[in-house]
Amino acid sequence: MESIDGIATYPMISLLIFFVFFAVLFWWVFTARKEYIKEVSEIPLEDNNQNNKQAL
Repeated sequence: MESIDGIATYPMISLLIFFVFFAVLFWWVFTARKEYIKEVSEIPLEDNNQNNKQAL
């Protein structure tokens, strides 16, 4: 690995992408509207027939 020029840049780029993604995700979680979070969290509990009627 030491014979490849610039090999150390790839782990740094990966770490930067990882950090930016989770920093943005962390920011979104704390700034999201509570009503939206509640609405989305109840989607799996809704009646399947109700979802089909809304689609029609």
